[in-house]
Order: sequence, then C-alpha cells, then structure tokens
Amino acid sequence: MSGEASAPGASPRAPRPGTQKWSGTVAKKGDRATKEKTAPILTPVGEAEPKNLEEYQCTGLLDTDFAELCTRSGYKDFPKVVTRPRPHPTFVPSASISEKLTVDDQRLSASCSLNSLESKYVFFRPTIRVELESDEKSVKEIYIRGWRVEERMLGIFSKCLPPLSQLQAINLWKVGLTDKTLTTFIALLPLCSSSLSGASGSQISPTLRKVSLEGNPLPEQSYHKLMAPESTIAHLSLRNNNIDDRGAQLLGQALSTLHSCNRTLVSLNLGFNHIGDEGAGYIADGLRLNRSLLWLSLAHNRIQDKGALKLAEVLRPFELTHTEVVERRRLLLEKGTPERSRSPSTSRLGDSKSDREKSQTGGLSSVSLVDKTDKTQVVKAAKGLGKKKEKPGEVVKKEEKSGSGQLSAQGTLKKDDFKASKGKVTIPEQKPTKGKGPKTGVREKRSTLLESEQLVAETTETVSPLLEPVEHRDGKVFMPGNKVLLHLNLLRNQITEVGLDGFLAAVQYQAQFTQANSTSKGPVGLLWLSLEKNCFFPRCPAYATIQELMLPRDPISKAEPREEEALAPST
Repeated sequence: MSGEASAPGASPRAPRPGTQKWSGTVAKKGDRATKEKTAPILTPVGEAEPKNLEEYQCTGLLDTDFAELCTRSGYKDFPKVVTRPRPHPTFVPSASISEKLTVDDQRLSASCSLNSLESKYVFFRPTIRVELESDEKSVKEIYIRGWRVEERMLGIFSKCLPPLSQLQAINLWKVGLTDKTLTTFIALLPLCSSSLSGASGSQISPTLRKVSLEGNPLPEQSYHKLMAPESTIAHLSLRNNNIDDRGAQLLGQALSTLHSCNRTLVSLNLGFNHIGDEGAGYIADGLRLNRSLLWLSLAHNRIQDKGALKLAEVLRPFELTHTEVVERRRLLLEKGTPERSRSPSTSRLGDSKSDREKSQTGGLSSVSLVDKTDKTQVVKAAKGLGKKKEKPGEVVKKEEKSGSGQLSAQGTLKKDDFKASKGKVTIPEQKPTKGKGPKTGVREKRSTLLESEQLVAETTETVSPLLEPVEHRDGKVFMPGNKVLLHLNLLRNQITEVGLDGFLAAVQYQAQFTQANSTSKGPVGLLWLSLEKNCFFPRCPAYATIQELMLPRDPISKAEPREEEALAPST
C-alpha cells in the first residue's frame, strides 16, 4: 500500500521536474545531435589538414617532425621513433664491477618482475627504428617492420624524410605494401634526393641509395618500377616477396633491353622467391647488355639446369641475336654520321678510337679483323635498308681507318673537339683504368665496391655494350660476355651436374681471359660464385674444379692468409 500511495503521490510531482528535465534532456540530445552531425564533418575537415602539414616547416629531427605531423593528421596513437641499438663491445668485467651488478640486480629484482611480461613484447610494438651517424644526430638508416604503412602515412613520410640529408637506406619489412602504395613510395624517393644541394645551390650526388622491401608480396609484382632508368637506387633487396617467373621477366627487362638499360643498380637480392628456369632465363637476358650490376643473389629459388645454363651462357662469349646485330649496325651508322661531330658526344667517339688503338697495341690483333668485317656489314646494311646514300658507309670506313692508327683531317678535328670537352667526360670508356682519379662532385669512396660502382656507372653512360669488340665465327657474331658481374649466389636451388658444367666452362673462360690480360685493370668477371646446397654431389670433379679456379680470385680468401700471418707471431 505504501508503494501504491507513493506511486500516485509521485505521479503529480513527476511532470513538473520531469518537464524541466525533459526539456533539459532535449537540449542535451540536441547537443548530442549537433555533435553527431559534426563528427562526420571531421573527415572533410581532416582532408583539409594537409594545409597544416604544408604550413609546418620540418626541422630535420625525425622524432620531432614525425610526431608533429602525425598529430596534425589526426593520429592519436602512432609509432615512436627510437634509436636502433648498436652491438656493445665485448669486455671482461672486473670482480668489483660484477659484485656491483649483482647488488643492483637484487635491488631491481622486484621492480623488474612487474614489467618483465611487458618488456618481452616491447620489440613487437610498432616503431620506426633509426640508425644514426657518428655525430648521434643525423639519421643514416630507417627500419620499419611488422606494421602496416598506408598511403596516408607515406604522405607524412614525404614531408619528414626529405630534410634528412644523410639518409642512406630505407628498410621496409612486412609493412603490407600494395601496388598502389608502392607507386606512392617510389614517388617519395626522388624527394629525398632532390632536396640535396651544395653550397652554391647545385645538386649533389644523392645519399639515399639503398632500399629494402622484404616480405611484401604484390599481386601485380610491380617491383621493376624501382629499377626505372631514372632511378637512383644502387642497392635493392626484394627477398621473400613470392616473385615468380612473371615478376622475374619484368625485372630482367628493367635490367636491360635493346634500347634501355639500368645504369645505377649495383646489387640486387632476389633470394627466397619462386623464380624457376624461365625466370632465370629472363634475368640472364637482362644481364646480356647490363654493365652496372656487380652483385646478384638468386639463392633459395627453384632454378634448375635450364636456367643455370642460361645464366652461365652470359658469363662467356655468347651469340648475338638477329635483332641485336641489326641494332649494332644502326649504332655504328649513327656513330659515323657527321651530325655526331656537332653533338657533345664527339668526345665519346674519340675515346672509343683511342681505346681501340690501345687495345691493338696491347696485342689484340683480332680486333682489326673484326673491324674489317664490320665495315662490309655496315655497307651491306646501308644498302639493304634502302638508303641510296653511300656517304655514311664511307664515313664509317674513315672512322675505322683512323681508329687503326691512320690520322685524317676529320680525325684531327674530332681530336680537337675531344680536347675541348676533355673535362666533361671521363675517359676511357672501354677500359676504366683512368677512372680511378678524383672525381669532382662525387663523395670520396671508402670501399672497392663503391669505386667500381662509380666506375662502371660512368662507363655505361657513354658506351653501348653492342659497340664492344666482337668476334665473327661461322657467320655469327659473338660478344665477349658479361665480365662486370662480380658476385653470383645460387645457393639452395635445384641445379645438377648438367648446369654445373655450364658454370665450369664460364669460369674457365674468365680465368683464361684474366691471365691473358693480367696487365689491364678492367672488368675480369666473377670473383665469388656460390653453388652450395644444390642437387649434385659436393665432391664431384666439376664442382672441385670450379672451387680451385675461384679460390685465387676470391678477395676474401686472399685476405684470410694475410690475417693468419699477422696473428702468427703473437700466438
């Protein structure tokens, strides 16, 4: 009853405060409604945030700039920029230090136990790990692993990475790249290079030369876009990306085709992919006319004997196809036209003539025979193409004669032009012996690999491999093979003794070539070849012979006895 009495007694009172509360709740709901209406408006307002990003001037400090740009972009939780730990030098602690460590461990045992579980997972938190220069300020290398990098985040990187003038490498490991975000990432790379300028305002050599995209399989396998002719990447790693024969075809075409060639890429890592014989053949086709790649890894793939024979074929004299012969003749015709004398590349022609003179005086008598056959072929090609003019053929003849030691009036004029442009072009092209001097506008190289990288790059910029001296046998044209590639890794494939015989023939040829040209310092061929863990017996005669031939060529095996001799007196 009391409850029933209270109910009617409460009912007349309820409307008055209820109306006030109801009106108040209406106002609150109205506020909520307005807030709910403004919530979706935040997305277009968020689209206007890039204006704030543009207004923000980056300071060159990655941790500060990245945090500020993420905050302006609307990120509440974003990865932190942390310094990558360096390996500590090994040392033997004294007794006093060890005692202090044990005491400290006892003091901190309680606090550490509370955070032990959390500390185990700190490594897996999304972070941007950076490696600093010796000054502990400039960022040298960036490591991102294990968290998805979307296009919005790449937009932030496009603002905070270009001010890093000492950035040399970007490593993205399992970041969920797509073909679209890869295109955005490739557009970001020139921004990091174009921001570099010297004291006088002139652009200097870019420092960002290494890119590693590992564990990022793409449906369209568009990794070849990283190797475009205008790319400045020198070291590229594409491990664990499920690259198959179709992706290898795109990569091989990016290395070189008949009319284009990558001239900056020095090392390419394609390990732990799905490349088979067909894909290895495409890579070998890319190596035919490529003269910049020094280091190639195809380890842990599915290459068998057919693909191994294609790779070995490129390392020794190989036959030119009909299309390549036609292109070679066209280049020879262009080389002999008078219009070339008015272009800045006349010094290149003079360089090639001086190189041929040196090669003939060095004992390569076969070159003169090759030049004679090239003359007849050029004249026949000029007639066969329907060109009734015989003057280009005559010019070619004069060029070849002047190259064999006979000086003409035209040759002296081009020699003067060559002297005038001597400071602009590095010489020679075919023999890079004079390229070891100091180069203006290029940072000092600290390793042999980087010196050869610069040397090979300058050589390929001026001379097409099709213009190299060739050999004619049985009506076929043979090129001397790729001697620029120094390192080839074919570990853990499916190569048998059949493919091994192909590499044995290639190594024997390169060893004979090196002995015959011991005085020259040009490209000599492979210095390191890895064929372990394949489908052949490790003690088979072919593999033992390859190891014997490669042992004196390997620079690492040469350095090890020296270190042992240096350590022998101390032990």
